[in-house]
Amino acid sequence: MGADLSLPCSHTHCFNPSTGTTPFRSKSKCNSFILYPFTKSLHIHIPQSANFSMDQALKSSGVEEMETHKRNSMSLIFDPHKIDHQLLQKMEYDALVWSSLHGLLVGDTNSLRSGRVPGVGMIHAPFSLLPMPFPESHWKQACQIAPIFNELVDRVSLDGKFLQDSLSRTKKVDAFTSRLLEIHSKMLDANKIEEIRLGLHRSDYMLDEQTKLLLQIELNTISSSFPGLSSLVSELHRSLLHQYKQHLALNPERIPQNSAVTKFAEALSKAWSEYNNPRAVVMVVVQTEERNMYDQHWLCTTLKERYQVTSIRKTLAEIDALGELLPDGTLVVDGEAVAVVYFRAGYAPSDYPSESEWRARLLMEQSSAIKCPSIAYHLAGTKKIQQELAKPNVLERYLENKDDIVKLRKCFAGLWSLEDSNIVNDAIEKPGLYVMKPQREGGGNNIYGDDVRETLLRIEKEGSNENAAYILMQRIFPTLSPAILMRQGISQKDNVISELGVYAAYLRNKTKVIINEESGYLLRTKVSSSNEGGVVAGFGVMDSIYLV
Repeated sequence: MGADLSLPCSHTHCFNPSTGTTPFRSKSKCNSFILYPFTKSLHIHIPQSANFSMDQALKSSGVEEMETHKRNSMSLIFDPHKIDHQLLQKMEYDALVWSSLHGLLVGDTNSLRSGRVPGVGMIHAPFSLLPMPFPESHWKQACQIAPIFNELVDRVSLDGKFLQDSLSRTKKVDAFTSRLLEIHSKMLDANKIEEIRLGLHRSDYMLDEQTKLLLQIELNTISSSFPGLSSLVSELHRSLLHQYKQHLALNPERIPQNSAVTKFAEALSKAWSEYNNPRAVVMVVVQTEERNMYDQHWLCTTLKERYQVTSIRKTLAEIDALGELLPDGTLVVDGEAVAVVYFRAGYAPSDYPSESEWRARLLMEQSSAIKCPSIAYHLAGTKKIQQELAKPNVLERYLENKDDIVKLRKCFAGLWSLEDSNIVNDAIEKPGLYVMKPQREGGGNNIYGDDVRETLLRIEKEGSNENAAYILMQRIFPTLSPAILMRQGISQKDNVISELGVYAAYLRNKTKVIINEESGYLLRTKVSSSNEGGVVAGFGVMDSIYLV
């Protein structure tokens, strides 16, 4: 998911004279704060030649002109590491109070019951004290392509042969993917048609420092987490900027409104309405232990208070024990007819410890309930499908609009199958430029650095088909920024990188597209030395955007 900045890219080199900019003092009341001009970097791309000098590079390269340092044509970016210590303590205290009062909470790992019983063992969600500068042009780009990705997922999900063929090698070495494909195959054989289709997606990106391109990390089609808490972090940061405006000199209006929780609740309510059974409920499929339950409860509470739609929470094991399929296809769980199945579990092998959970997944797929996601949507979001869609002429099979295709391709990072021997050899030689990704969701699964070389060499030596379980992805090197991270009530100053996730909602009933829109965002920030970026997994913190 994430990538760190510990290794420089060996394909090109960057010369950035803007780092030598002399800081100037803010005119705000607190003289200890330093503001720096946010300028374009001067990037000189040097061909890989030992005899190619910097002078030649200056003459021959396409050099980006630096913006002038006129105050009216630049954005002033605040360095949080320069904050006066006493003021910083007050800001941290106020942020922690705000988080506690407004429900920016997760379960505390130190409390055994925090993942099972609401209100027990709560602690503030990890967050960045101040928002992260982010170019407005790239923010708009990510929002504009969200509906196109929605449409792509929907159309790919309809191509059962493409999904089965693309994952045919993977299923031989990946038992989890094999079981998902087995359910999908049964639905194809039964000619099961999902007339009402609901997708609540999140496309994750990093801004590559070298190319200045916004590149996609992955597209999540199942259990796109944090619509509730991400909305709160944006409110927290806006509140702090208002409260400390005479010190920070930052405009709270530059933090985009984040409507993720309301947009997702609206999509669930409209799907529930399309199902057309006023007595039915929305069923949230959850894990047995869920420290991120409050993010889920925010969504369900919004669904109830705004749209008067009732939700229930069930584990896969409970669905197997309490669920039944009526002759007309209605799914009934614990006496409740289910209109919409919303998965916040079921994306990892650990969610299926026995056959009970797999029976539950099949039961739901066989029903007439609206699945978010259906098994086909789930498979369309796998890493292998992401890699297949990046191949030449594949997008053209699913999208007609040439401009849309160009927009999507612009954000594709390098993606390769391990069947490509040239790429594999290059990854063995330069492992720091690649990430190995299995067909898994959630943090902690990817392979980085020297582990890439060792894994590839082991697979080659064994001569097994294990290479089909992975894809190789270009490693993205984002800009390093100073930040103050809050975790367990303690602040940490560090240099960080960030990953932007843009939520999107899609709802279609037969040929009628009811919703297809961008639906808020999630920014995750982590220390630059960390490879992974999961917040609940302990790798990162939640953040928001400050547009520059």
